[in-house]
Amino acid sequence: MGIEDYGGGQNPQTDVLVVTTNDVPGYRVEKVIGEVFGLTVRSRHLGSQIGAGLKSMIGGELKGLTKTLVETRNQAMERLIEQARSRGANGVLMFRFDVTEAADVGTEVCAYGTAVVIAPR
Repeated sequence: MGIEDYGGGQNPQTDVLVVTTNDVPGYRVEKVIGEVFGLTVRSRHLGSQIGAGLKSMIGGELKGLTKTLVETRNQAMERLIEQARSRGANGVLMFRFDVTEAADVGTEVCAYGTAVVIAPR
């Protein structure tokens, strides 16, 4: 697996800018729409659980689980962007991820932030 399998983030071609900051340099917030989020819950298949269990005994990165978490975070972010766009936003400020174990059956990933309409200054 190459480095591209472990990356994430926003597609540069999107019409909704997502940032972790309170503002965007060179832009002004014209309208605050409100909180938006994208949520997904993923379970691991039995083979990866066994492999992860064996790997955890000898140490090292759990590459299969890392790749699954990257895919999960990317899906949550895509859903966040879809929700922001559907509500008329072209930006999301204060973007964050929240990751939680979901009753020992999977991992819940929530991407959230504040949907806004921004315009160049």
